Amino acid sequence: MTQARLIHIIDDEDSVRRSAGFMLKTSGFAVQSWASGIAFLKEVRHLDAGCILLDVRMPEMDGLAVQQALLDRGVTMPVIVLTGHGDVTIAVKAMKAGAVDFIEKPFANDVLLAAIEAAFARLDAAEDSVGRASEAEVVVAGLTAREREVLEGLAQGYPNKTIAYDLGISPRTVEVHRANVMTKLGARSLSDALRIAFSAGMGGDNAWPPQPQD
Repeated sequence: MTQARLIHIIDDEDSVRRSAGFMLKTSGFAVQSWASGIAFLKEVRHLDAGCILLDVRMPEMDGLAVQQALLDRGVTMPVIVLTGHGDVTIAVKAMKAGAVDFIEKPFANDVLLAAIEAAFARLDAAEDSVGRASEAEVVVAGLTAREREVLEGLAQGYPNKTIAYDLGISPRTVEVHRANVMTKLGARSLSDALRIAFSAGMGGDNAWPPQPQD
């Protein structure tokens, strides 16, 4: 009999741990729940590898700090960040730190299960990062100059209004460019677009705002 895949749920809300845990167990997963990131970090060296569902807003130590602590300790378990306060800044920080995805609470079961499937795919096989980067660069190269600027703004963690102000265009124009970017990248979510942008080398120490176009 194949051993059930393990999910570590780290969330200070008991109701979330119970409801998500029940859903995942009925979907065939093994589940371990943790009321805080600190409790999880104390035991992480002795735990079986699995996928981590990590809440952002927790007392004592928030999810992004827990994620960084895992990186510092060389823990390579895939992380899915859960947030009830989803914004671009948190999404960018989580994705830059290697999160597989970020999901806003309350989440649909199928969305969470799809993210978990992607997480275990990452755990199962080492991805060809060089090939991914080359593929991402090709896709990004197909964007217009303005679309690349908007994508760079998103990768830097800026909301639409800030990107619009810095580029000297209207927020509505940014929305149009952002929609075009999503279509051209084949991205179904912001996290998909950010993943491609980071693979293409965007979102680093690039100068922002970009120089005015001629």
